[in-house]
Amino acid sequence: MAGVAPKRLSFLDRYLTVWIFAAMGLGIIIGRVWPGMSEILSRISVGTTSVPIAAGLIIMMYPPLARVNYRKIGRVFADKKALLLSLIQNWVVGPALMFALALIFLHSHPHLMTGVIIIGLARCIAMVVVWNSLAQGDAEYAAALVAFNSVFQVLFFALYAYIFVTMLPPLFGLAGQAVHVSMRQVAISVGIYLGIPFAGGFLTRMILEPLKGEQWYAGRFMPTIGPFALVALLFTILVMFIYKGKAIIALPLDVLRVAIPLSVYFLIMFFGSIFATRRLGIGYKESVSLSFTAASNNFELAIAVAVGVFGIGSQEAFAAVIGPLIEVPVMIGLVNVALRMRKNLFNAP
Repeated sequence: MAGVAPKRLSFLDRYLTVWIFAAMGLGIIIGRVWPGMSEILSRISVGTTSVPIAAGLIIMMYPPLARVNYRKIGRVFADKKALLLSLIQNWVVGPALMFALALIFLHSHPHLMTGVIIIGLARCIAMVVVWNSLAQGDAEYAAALVAFNSVFQVLFFALYAYIFVTMLPPLFGLAGQAVHVSMRQVAISVGIYLGIPFAGGFLTRMILEPLKGEQWYAGRFMPTIGPFALVALLFTILVMFIYKGKAIIALPLDVLRVAIPLSVYFLIMFFGSIFATRRLGIGYKESVSLSFTAASNNFELAIAVAVGVFGIGSQEAFAAVIGPLIEVPVMIGLVNVALRMRKNLFNAP
């Protein structure tokens, strides 16, 4: 897995970018050649939650969260500088930047604009654990920041949706849209995509490590379950692209319209955070955790809200679904950039 030295990277790790794009391409082909598969997958849902995607995400997040040493996580919450920076990045800069980019690039497509704004409001609490692990970031920092953001998400998502989707657009001459989402709905999403793998990782570490010893846990157990994360990631990407492969081919301009502001957002947030943490004297591992937390988004929640409020066939839902399809390859690229910056910018081994 990503915590291992580069010279010992597995075959799966070494060619991960190739597997990612292969999964995307295969998903598009299956969705195009066998459209019934998309319908079959759509039926395997509970409300707006896709069971295959939920299962893939939960399995994908379990190994990185089992890697976390929860006995050391308290040091992160003691680092007020890192928590304050994460708070500003995620709950001030991130939503405002995504709103501005959506307004600039999509003002003539208000429904796509709303979908992109919703993506910006759903702060990342899931995939960041995987990106952080691949980039060899600090596992305890990532877990703590994810927990920190999940609390804010439950408490403030509905309020942020009202401000950024309903209240602010009319100030710029655009129609605002009502978004009715309860704290309970957000809590359910957080519980499914974060709570389940978090509990699994925590219990695994706290039970198995004392029973079998730290050497066995780190040297044998983690290398055994580590590949599950990447296999589950590829499975999740495959399923997502099967779902929307037909739409991607049918509406390439809409995909491009959504991709531009999202890509600009990911790059600004990631590099802005990297250079801010560098100036603050924060080390590579912690910097990577903060930067991927700032740049990523909780697309599971964004999709659930867009589908629940506007309907599965809406442009808002289309934009929300396209979000992770853009985010995944961009984040994989940024993982590779981060690994190169580790030595050049941070002088880390």
